[in-house]
Amino acid sequence: MISRPTQAPYLTGQMLIAMPQMGDPRFQRTLIFMCAHSAESAMGLVVNKPFGSITFPDLLEQLNIDPTGAPPDAQVHYGGPVENGRGFVLHTTDYVRDGTMVIDDTFALTATVDILRAICEGTGPRQWRLCLGYAGWGAGQLDAEIQANGWLHCDADEMLAFDRDLDTKWERAIAKIGVSLHLLSAEAGHA
Repeated sequence: MISRPTQAPYLTGQMLIAMPQMGDPRFQRTLIFMCAHSAESAMGLVVNKPFGSITFPDLLEQLNIDPTGAPPDAQVHYGGPVENGRGFVLHTTDYVRDGTMVIDDTFALTATVDILRAICEGTGPRQWRLCLGYAGWGAGQLDAEIQANGWLHCDADEMLAFDRDLDTKWERAIAKIGVSLHLLSAEAGHA
């Protein structure tokens, strides 16, 4: 069954930008695509950090998927600290199957191996990012972190979500909302 949101909650489909004073080292200079955000919980995928310990061909081999048609430069990304053994594919909505969660007109999320097979067969989405793990928050937790100036947010776009220039995504997201990096400080100010 294909699930479609009836009304997009506040940050669903947005990018979360870690502030310089972010105390959690797992989220330093991260950019997170928000897949879901409600009063009960929030879930997103980090889009600017490589996973590091596994390659895409290695993952395909572990899943017994023939990598013949797989893009040669495909990369596995760190999606967040929760359930690092679980894979999620953030992708464009030109690929929607049973089990796909459509986030908005541009973005969808699939967590089944069928999408990896489709990618290798050349029938997958036009743009995609494979992530292991995700970032998750309980009821009110993300809202409290935003109020404590831990996060900024901006509109998501395909370039920020899918391009391979991971090193500049955080800065580009901040620039997108018109904030100068020189005005952001890792230290809290006092009036």
